[in-house]
Amino acid sequence: MNKIEKLIKEFCPDGVEWKKLGEVCNISTGKLNANVKVENGKYPFFTCNEIPSKIDTYSFDTTAILLSGNGSRIGHVNLYSGKFDAYQRTYVIEISEENIDIKFLYYFFKTFVKKYIDKNKTTGSIPYITLPILKDFKIPIPSIEAQEKIVKILDNFTKYVTELQAELQARNNQYNYYRDMLLSEDYLNKISEKIYEIEENRILALVPIKEVCIRQRGFSITAGEMKEIHKENAPIKIFAGGKTTANIDEYNIDKKYIIKKPSIIVKSRGNIDFEFYDKPFSHKNELWSYSSNDDNILNIKYLYYYLKKNIKYFEDKAISGKLPQISTGITDNYKIWMPSIIIQNKIVKILDRFQELLSDTKGLLPLEIEQRRKQYEYYREKLLTFDKEEGYALSTAQHSTA
Repeated sequence: MNKIEKLIKEFCPDGVEWKKLGEVCNISTGKLNANVKVENGKYPFFTCNEIPSKIDTYSFDTTAILLSGNGSRIGHVNLYSGKFDAYQRTYVIEISEENIDIKFLYYFFKTFVKKYIDKNKTTGSIPYITLPILKDFKIPIPSIEAQEKIVKILDNFTKYVTELQAELQARNNQYNYYRDMLLSEDYLNKISEKIYEIEENRILALVPIKEVCIRQRGFSITAGEMKEIHKENAPIKIFAGGKTTANIDEYNIDKKYIIKKPSIIVKSRGNIDFEFYDKPFSHKNELWSYSSNDDNILNIKYLYYYLKKNIKYFEDKAISGKLPQISTGITDNYKIWMPSIIIQNKIVKILDRFQELLSDTKGLLPLEIEQRRKQYEYYREKLLTFDKEEGYALSTAQHSTA
């Protein structure tokens, strides 16, 4: 018997009772349409989205599990205590018996209700789960002491993962703060004035990108063709929209389209963004890229950091449609504050170091977060998997009981 089995055996020496959800809970739905006007209100409004919006009215003042009853996020659960409102396809589940800890039921839902819904939902253009089917969902009811112990263990896992995520966010915020400060007009003016020994270092000019960069064109290639010729570790990287890329051999592309200068790729459609790349590459013809016209005047990595700092400007300039889109003129004519190349190089060196530290963080913290999350999900499933006869098991509870 492994440690988890021993733990569950300790929690539930006399086994557990199984009941249908409708026997131990009051289940209702909200009354509001999902399209109701929602602004910055006081109360959460639970719909089929994972994160509730805000509304100025409330229909419930209780502690409840909120279950998305239809749509692409069917089966998503929230736990909330207080005043709130709900969409008419959101199930509001309240405990009606004293021997059930709602946090225990919430964790059980997080582990098993999605599997049950996927098996029993009505399919169509919009999948949904009916109230009678939901009421038949079977739940284990160990002793209240066992429930509280299980909740405490899972709460500790949740808290640790949350703390790791907060640390990662804090480091990102720190990087963004220093990047924005170093690239601000005020700071660039101050640092230019301080480096006064060499006259040319005092220059700070507002210059359009087209005057200091070469705009590079891509070539025609489809996503299907990229996928077909992609080869792991091939020397030429091809960029498409979003995060789509492919690695290809040199014989797969006309040499005139291979760019070998450090450059900034402009992601001009969908999620507007900029990406720096300093190895041989090319990109689809709907994108474009920039390299420095003179490395003694512009460090292209400085421009990359400057554009990333001001990305909201380009998002706001995007033409709305099926996909937001910017034109070459938006970037060509965009003016940047350019100090001397010495100052640019110093700023790039500082921000590169921050990026290295952040990359180390991303290589360690997210890995630890993912490992802890998997560990948490493993414990959650084992701690919440019971057998009718023995009180514990390693098989899926709903598979044997639903």
